[in-house]
Amino acid sequence: MNAAHHIVWISLLAGAAHPTLADWPMFRGGTSLAGVAAGKLPDKPALLWSFKTGGPIKSSAAIADGRVFIGSDDGNVYALDLATGKKKWAYKTDGPVESSPLILNGRILVGSTDGWLYALEAASGKLVWKYQTGDKIPGSPNWVKSPKGDATWVLVGSYDFKLHCVDAATGKAVWTYESSNYINGSPCVADGKTVFGGCDALLHVISLADGQQVKEVEAGAYIAASVAVADGRAYFGHYENAFLCVDLKEGKIVWTYTDRAFPYFSSPAIAIDRVVFGGRDKLLHCVRRDTGKSLWAFATRGKVDSSPVICGDKVVVGSDDGRLYIVSLAEGKELWSYEIGQAVGSSPAVDDGKVIVGGDDGSVYAFGAKAGGKK
Repeated sequence: MNAAHHIVWISLLAGAAHPTLADWPMFRGGTSLAGVAAGKLPDKPALLWSFKTGGPIKSSAAIADGRVFIGSDDGNVYALDLATGKKKWAYKTDGPVESSPLILNGRILVGSTDGWLYALEAASGKLVWKYQTGDKIPGSPNWVKSPKGDATWVLVGSYDFKLHCVDAATGKAVWTYESSNYINGSPCVADGKTVFGGCDALLHVISLADGQQVKEVEAGAYIAASVAVADGRAYFGHYENAFLCVDLKEGKIVWTYTDRAFPYFSSPAIAIDRVVFGGRDKLLHCVRRDTGKSLWAFATRGKVDSSPVICGDKVVVGSDDGRLYIVSLAEGKELWSYEIGQAVGSSPAVDDGKVIVGGDDGSVYAFGAKAGGKK
């Protein structure tokens, strides 16, 4: 009876829990990697434009000031006009760019599988500096103000087993933290700490001030996805078949959600009362934030490595079945889908009612209200 009120309540609380700006400046929208966008999505988005690159797109877009920044497996980082999809510039690295760009202080920070972290001028694509790690960088950079507030630092994980903290202005190393296996995801920033999972099957909690370990928690299997943090709890799935909630202060697992024996590569989106994440079981899962109890599961026809985004009362996500879906946050019912045709492992970026996503077909797609409607 109260479904409409329930949806509005979820919508309001999702926004209230994670205040966001209209822009989408980085992977998952902000430093806590919560995957929540401001505003609302059209009921039936139209394809506004597409832009073809020379390789599959696993990178997710960052959006600011009317521009879209995204990497491609063709080795380029692209800047596109948000309104038209026209290329503004491209910067070539020496390997596929799976990392999602970070927009910070007029610069684009992005990793490449060539092992370098690049800082490019957002306006022109000109190289400002580059920082070398010992192996590929598949995950996205994050950022934090230094403890004294006199500098901005960039954090990025690498397959050299290390989390690197780099001065954003100069590209000089501040500190490095060594784990015991690959770091695949993006490090989360919350409460003076950075939190990330590794292929060493550990959740690492690191002090941002000095790069020293605060805690590590046994997860039980390797963690390929990025970890999201809200209210002192970390949420993430791992390579076996479990999705976990960990209390960071206690260093203890609060709850474990298991369904079928498939890995989780998707990073979660966190609303006030629920968590949404994709699985290689071809499902988009929604569970209660407090207990991990299942609320709904939405079936696609392919694995869901794409990380969902909550926007108002809707969730948008890609699937390896070649479709982009919008489902209701309240019940997990399909509201809209678009057939791209090849796998969509890229995670959506949402800005001002527009959805930007990449496909394995090598194209970037923009969806939104039809021309003549809301801009």
